[in-house]
Amino acid sequence: MLLDGPSSLDVTTAVCARILHALGRPYVREGVEIALGVSIGIALSTSGDETADDLLRNANLAMYLAKASGKARFATFEAGMQVPARERLDLGAALRHALERDEFELHYQPIVDLATSRGVGAEALIRWRRPDRELVPPGQFIALAEETGLIVPIGLWVLEHACLAARAWPRQHSWKAPFVAVNVSARQLDDLWFAGHVAAILERTGLAPSRLVLEITESIAMSRPELLIERLRALKALGLQIAIDDFGTGYSSLSYLRRLPIDKVKIDRSFVTDLDRATGAALVQGIVQLARSLGHASVAEGIETAGQAAALTGFGCEFGQGYYFARPVPAEDVVGFLAARTLPSPLLGGVPALTVTATPASRASPQDIPS
Repeated sequence: MLLDGPSSLDVTTAVCARILHALGRPYVREGVEIALGVSIGIALSTSGDETADDLLRNANLAMYLAKASGKARFATFEAGMQVPARERLDLGAALRHALERDEFELHYQPIVDLATSRGVGAEALIRWRRPDRELVPPGQFIALAEETGLIVPIGLWVLEHACLAARAWPRQHSWKAPFVAVNVSARQLDDLWFAGHVAAILERTGLAPSRLVLEITESIAMSRPELLIERLRALKALGLQIAIDDFGTGYSSLSYLRRLPIDKVKIDRSFVTDLDRATGAALVQGIVQLARSLGHASVAEGIETAGQAAALTGFGCEFGQGYYFARPVPAEDVVGFLAARTLPSPLLGGVPALTVTATPASRASPQDIPS
């Protein structure tokens, strides 16, 4: 939108506020109420020497800042924005080509039965290796992939490659075949055909549905619980498992948690780190007991010491993962972990064991370990 003629920042922001208000009003289409949001970037012609391309580029950079700040707002271009915003745009352009150039790879972090330290599965974690061999941390590109919608094709790539890898994992002694856990984004769950895509991937890869666990963060689960229940039921009908990830960080409604068709509750690493405090220990024990009362298995993330593992076992937590057992490893290395009778348990830096008072709890049956 071009505001022609003399204009100040105050006048421009007033126009933007009116646009936000007008487009933010919900409207009804085919009986469904729909609300739109808009992000606006402002670029002012101060010297009069800016070209149309300059103004469009600067407004575009400011618009991305508005989106990154929470959307449904406006931001004004300033000279200092150019470098970080340009880097973000360049990263987004590279991300669009990463899939077709086969620049992604998967690492796997083993998940263990806490009572035996036996590997029962692994979580698939995406890594992006640029052409210069630089490894881009997920924290730098996952949010951008979500924002641009690229997370949908990337997520399907992760799912297919994780299923292919798990298909070759060995059956462990008298235990059932190990499962693979894959994270699912909000954008993927928005796709009406997502369950169909999952079914097609399971058929192509030959992986038994019971060996696939889809992990959904608690914040996603609580953002649109009614829609999520419908989507999860369609996925559960395929025979796979559902886990709520980062549990305890999203302020779940217990009534919705009871209705969600899930199999596992993953305890966020921040609570595991806090186990040496009485309040932290009590909170983790409460989550384990809540999961058990709802018929769900519990999985603790971020275990780094023998004391944490012992405390969680005492609480009745069935499964865990973390650096104490194994760091994420490339696909070719995870097979050795899963084939071993027990995983190695190296203490990191000799961290002393915790002293935690726990109320004895009977372990739930490991029925959630898929065949």
